[in-house]
Amino acid sequence: MTTIFTIGFTKTTAESFFNRLRTAGVTRVIDIRLNNISQLAGFAKKDDLKFFLKAICGIEYLHKPEFAPTPALLEAYKKKGGDWNDYEQQFLNLIKGREIEKVVTRELLDRACLLCSEDKPEHCHRRLVAEYLRSRWGDVKIEHL
Repeated sequence: MTTIFTIGFTKTTAESFFNRLRTAGVTRVIDIRLNNISQLAGFAKKDDLKFFLKAICGIEYLHKPEFAPTPALLEAYKKKGGDWNDYEQQFLNLIKGREIEKVVTRELLDRACLLCSEDKPEHCHRRLVAEYLRSRWGDVKIEHL
């Protein structure tokens, strides 16, 4: 069985964030944000996060923008107050078209954690990515940290 974790970095402290990853036994964080260099990301800004993950937890960092929404899709949902159900369907069509299940191996994702900014997975693309991969591969356990 493949275990995929997910985590968001907003509305949490760095201490809680890194402790959750370490306690879960995460081996690598896969950043699936469209924009991972924003100053607003604080400790989760790309280069800082890569350093902190390795130094604090011994966790590898990868960025997979193929798992992120397009700028237009994200803007329609976030900035223009789009409907979640529309966003979800459009995002699922996008990752299906990208065939993201071929972009990474099950082995690379086993005990890996999909990272984005949302604090909860319910309205977040990281959950959609994990569930999509489970639908393609089967035998995938998803844990939201």
